[in-house]
Amino acid sequence: MDTEQPFPDGLIALALHQTQLTDKQLRALLLEAGSLLQLLRLSIATLQQYELNPSQQAELADLEQQLHQAYADNSLLTQQWQYCLEHNIGILSLNHPAYPALLKQTYDPPPLLYYRGNIDLLNSPQLAMVGSRRSSQQGNKNAHAFAKALAGVGFTVTSGMALGIDTASHQGAMAADGNTIAVLGTGIDIIYPRRNHELYQAIAEQGLIITELPLGSAPLKGHFPRRNRIISGMSLGVLVVEASLKSGSLITAQCALEQGREVFAIPSSIHNIASHGCHTLIRQGAKLVETVEHVLEELTGWLPPVSEQPQQQTLLPVISLQQQQLLEQLGYDPMPIDLLQQRLNIPITELMATLVQLELEGLVENVGGSYQRVV
Repeated sequence: MDTEQPFPDGLIALALHQTQLTDKQLRALLLEAGSLLQLLRLSIATLQQYELNPSQQAELADLEQQLHQAYADNSLLTQQWQYCLEHNIGILSLNHPAYPALLKQTYDPPPLLYYRGNIDLLNSPQLAMVGSRRSSQQGNKNAHAFAKALAGVGFTVTSGMALGIDTASHQGAMAADGNTIAVLGTGIDIIYPRRNHELYQAIAEQGLIITELPLGSAPLKGHFPRRNRIISGMSLGVLVVEASLKSGSLITAQCALEQGREVFAIPSSIHNIASHGCHTLIRQGAKLVETVEHVLEELTGWLPPVSEQPQQQTLLPVISLQQQQLLEQLGYDPMPIDLLQQRLNIPITELMATLVQLELEGLVENVGGSYQRVV
């Protein structure tokens, strides 16, 4: 074994995450030492300078010996390292050349990042896309369409792999054979929510999955606001697709503002409470976005020039005359069924059957018992 580098960086990183060091201390020591190995060899005087208590100093003093033993025993550290090797999980420290440059410039960048997938995406031009977990059908369509278009012109779409808007954004980027990054609020070995198991596997193969949390970290409530600062910190801007006033997406937008990033928001009907958060952001100065071009106006300088591609014609479903008449009565605000029946003057059973057919075609959406058109 090489005497200059007796341990893999990933093994050292795992060991450091099992100590009592805070992220602030670990970040400072990494910047002082310049590498993971040299961190293990910092003097007691240096450790005291960074206000490590005697217990923390003792942990670091014993760490190199523990790493030697890791090759001979079956400790938790050994098991975790073997898991990382078997599942192609890497760990980056703050001073690694591949560490995302934009994230490193933020106030509190994670000292360590676990990753699976294409590490080169960390320093690609990224746009964060976030929104409600309980998103509407139209919100999901918007997220998918915007992500597909943005990934198609060269942006990496970064999101949090939550249900709703996050999921639609990742799927839209991959539909364009583009790049996407999922930032987790769990350990990289924990898939949350469980129903996104297939999405996790697809992103690991086609894109990149990262987290700052150690292996085995559960989806605790406090993890997600911290996760959001990474999503915004790596990105040139944040596009909020659909968010209520209490949405965690507003935390991401706030992080973006504090980090000096662009904030974009897609408006919706004033009656759609799921978008009141977007409207609040727009009133506070976020850029109102109706088309992808509104995003590109601010960020297109980050992309290499691309040749203009011919637009594909979208084929709309064939609908009957009665279905067309119903659509003409509906707008993009929810309309109660009794008012719709009054305007069309047809039996309720016939009206409901027509609405179901249009909903299956993806042309209308049921919102709290009322109906509205889908763009």
